Amino acid sequence: MAPKTAGQIHIGIGGWVFEPWRGTFYPENLSQKRELEYAASKLTSIEVNGTYYGSQKPESFAKWRAETPDGFVFALKGSRFCTNRRVLAEAGPSVEKFVTSGLSELKEKLGPINWQFMATKAFDPVDFEAFLKLLPKEVDGIRLRHAVEVRHPSFRSPDFVALLREHGVAAIISGDSDFPQIADVTAPFVYARIMGTSEAEAQGYPAKELDAWAGRATDWAKGGAPDDLELVAPAAETAPRDVFLYVISGDKVRNPAAAMALIERVRG
Repeated sequence: MAPKTAGQIHIGIGGWVFEPWRGTFYPENLSQKRELEYAASKLTSIEVNGTYYGSQKPESFAKWRAETPDGFVFALKGSRFCTNRRVLAEAGPSVEKFVTSGLSELKEKLGPINWQFMATKAFDPVDFEAFLKLLPKEVDGIRLRHAVEVRHPSFRSPDFVALLREHGVAAIISGDSDFPQIADVTAPFVYARIMGTSEAEAQGYPAKELDAWAGRATDWAKGGAPDDLELVAPAAETAPRDVFLYVISGDKVRNPAAAMALIERVRG
């Protein structure tokens, strides 16, 4: 068998229910019940924000899986009850409750879990490692991939990058935002969230910036590292890896157009 030369690139948006997308992204008169089906026909992934705020029923995860095509994946936001706490080492019961809540019903369509932290949460090496040790490797026989989205400047530390590499957890790359950017690859996959879409651009970003993000995604998938993103602790990386890239925040109405433009570029 020939060696794998590049990982898969999954590109999407945050959620699929947003009233201003009706008539701009979604066709006029499309039933709301068919919006996920339609979005999944145009995108290759969606990041689910609702799982951050509350639990979902196993039946919901199974329904999402059934309504989307082969190859489509969902990234899930981890529960806020796991990350919004003073002592992360005490999050064990909340983490277990989240990962056993039925998300395994997504089966092969389960992408990474985004454990998002508030901007006020600073890096405590001992406590953060305790949290990483709470993250299970699988549930119901399905491999789990974990990523952390940290927003305090103290996390831009070689110690933090080394800790994530030790545990195989991805540092989520925050692009085009005011949040600290940690572009180091620390896991067998890359997770990026770009937040700079503009109402003035029909596709959310100027063509040059879309080209740049598509190029970065392609570099990551091939095992490289983009030379235009600053790294905290550079390391040699050569293995192909899957990439998950979401167009989030910014001018939200433009996000589907930006995601579709990126998909067209990486396929081309």
